[in-house]
Amino acid sequence: MLAEAREAPSAVARQLAENDQAYSDFGALLRSKPPGSVLTVARGSSDHAAHFMAYLIMARMGRLVTSLPMSLITLYQSQIQCDGLAAMAFSQSGQSPDLVAPMRYFSDGGACTAAFVNDPESPLAKAAQWVFPLHAGAETSVAATKSFITQMVAGARTVAAWQDDLVLQAALSALPGVLSRAAHADWTPAVDALAHADKLFVIGRGTGLPVALEAALKFKETCAIQAEAFSGAEVKHGPMALIDEGYPLLIFAPRGPAQAGLLALADEMRARGAKVLLAAPGGTPHANLPIVETASIELDPISVVQSFYPMVEALARARGFDPDKPKFLAKVTRTQ
Repeated sequence: MLAEAREAPSAVARQLAENDQAYSDFGALLRSKPPGSVLTVARGSSDHAAHFMAYLIMARMGRLVTSLPMSLITLYQSQIQCDGLAAMAFSQSGQSPDLVAPMRYFSDGGACTAAFVNDPESPLAKAAQWVFPLHAGAETSVAATKSFITQMVAGARTVAAWQDDLVLQAALSALPGVLSRAAHADWTPAVDALAHADKLFVIGRGTGLPVALEAALKFKETCAIQAEAFSGAEVKHGPMALIDEGYPLLIFAPRGPAQAGLLALADEMRARGAKVLLAAPGGTPHANLPIVETASIELDPISVVQSFYPMVEALARARGFDPDKPKFLAKVTRTQ
């Protein structure tokens, strides 16, 4: 897991060196025939990456994006209307039947379909009209790392191509160097603070929320910590009742419109006596987990998760677990 997490910058560089024309053509198609609705099709970590792209689309273009409950197709046989629909699937293996079946349904129904997948010869890739390989290389760790990061990059590339945004494209081109630094950022305070934790809230908001969702999954998967992810706004409701003296919180506060509220939340929880781990750019008061800034505020969550992965791998080992052999899990999950 650690080796593959630290390979992510190279994987991103490989991806950025390939498929420029395909992304450009796809973006031109989306501009010339704007979809009336957009669906993402994904599970697990891939769904979190799809959520990142969805947030960028909604924030930048004002187009609503829905994450498809796959059972609508696979179990309920719903006849979803395909006219004017764009369906975008994210997967590492491209093997799960409950991803393949909806994409085949949408393609056959006349929707615009695209697959962002590490295996371009997979059943999912063959079910889609457009295929965008992740170029992550072989990923044998059960816990996805570099494939998740390359999925986030692929989603951002899609948005940049759709808007023909040269500024975002330039920021993407600078990512490999930034991620190389982020992969070695010192997040050891989190290992020390969570070595004996049995529960945890992971907080993010906006484009940072998908990373909080991914982090909570990895805490469960590799460290056996009952971690829950919440928006910085949502946690102020029912979940707030659980937070008392010593309760651990990991708050992701990268740059952007959500940062001020997240920093205020960190201060409030610290005053309550919670054990607050704050990931924020250097120089932020009380930040103990440094975020390496990218060339675009919108890409900072990618840097955040690049720093998170080595930390959670080290935490798993500190807790006596082998992060490369999580209990009851397999690399490829096939659900109906």
